[in-house]
Amino acid sequence: MKKQLTILSFAALVLASCGDKLAPVAENALNPIVITEVVPNDTDDPAIWVNPQDSSQVIVIGTDKHEKTGGLYAYDMDGKIINKVVPLDRPNNVDIAYGFNLGGKKVDIAVVTERGTDKIRVFSLPDLKPLDNGGIPVFEGETEKSPMGIALYTQKDTAGNKIYAIVGRKIGPTGRYLFQYELQDKDGVVVGNKVREFGAFQGGKEIEAIAVDNELGYVYYSDEGFGIHKYYADPAKGNEVLSVFGQKDFKDDHEGIAIYKSTDSTGYIVASNQQNNSFNIYPREGDAGNPHQYTRLAEVPVSAVECDGADALSMPIGTKFPKGMLVAMSNGMVFHYYDWQQFQDQIDAKK
Repeated sequence: MKKQLTILSFAALVLASCGDKLAPVAENALNPIVITEVVPNDTDDPAIWVNPQDSSQVIVIGTDKHEKTGGLYAYDMDGKIINKVVPLDRPNNVDIAYGFNLGGKKVDIAVVTERGTDKIRVFSLPDLKPLDNGGIPVFEGETEKSPMGIALYTQKDTAGNKIYAIVGRKIGPTGRYLFQYELQDKDGVVVGNKVREFGAFQGGKEIEAIAVDNELGYVYYSDEGFGIHKYYADPAKGNEVLSVFGQKDFKDDHEGIAIYKSTDSTGYIVASNQQNNSFNIYPREGDAGNPHQYTRLAEVPVSAVECDGADALSMPIGTKFPKGMLVAMSNGMVFHYYDWQQFQDQIDAKK
């Protein structure tokens, strides 16, 4: 009980510092099992890495968003900072991919947008060593650049995995708001080759949160204040808008998207209802009989305040997270680790 009160008091203090525009943390809000150590500036987006050779080693990678003095941080499962890359110039979102072919070796990578330099940065995992010779320029030749959101798509290939970075920007034209780059090895350095421009945009606010479902082959992104868009992740399948959903389910901004994978084809799409301090839950496989229609299954209130970014993992992680976890950014320069079983209980209660 003492720990619970501490967490609630923390959330209340953070809320008080944010003004009156946000909904208060609900009395029945889920409490995190772990709150990470504080970073110097402003947390924004997390990604979860699992060691392919030892699944007991799990690291959360998260961005600290600030001009000139931002960074990329690595946390252990107790929320302790164990590594960092500083300084970075306004790092925004981050995603990870496994098995990138670099110099004949398989390397896991974390890729982060760096708004201050109009680049994406590539680092090896788990050691966070740079692999990009200072960064990969994105949106070259465009008036509007300022990369924000990113998601990595791994396409299985007989010759080896192809890994793509799908990058969104602060402002951009509808129909080509996002650019997709194939990441390639050039003499031991990761470079990017643009293969696609796509992405409808309502134009009201911005697009930041992007998530890819590798197994089902879809990319989702939040058009803030409007809805969640769905496309094929494979550039060869074209730029057809497959779905726009969640348009009436959010208080204001559609934000961070995470995919919880129960099996290779089932699970949940989890999206931050930012100004309501909650997550909306949708069926990953779509509604029965229509894989491109999504009816909200549940709205789950959390203690995280004004969550920008989130990631989810379905494998059991010790005794704290027997059904996996959801990691959510929260105001206060921290990330929250939630036990997925808490979310599942609320989803099941709605059935």
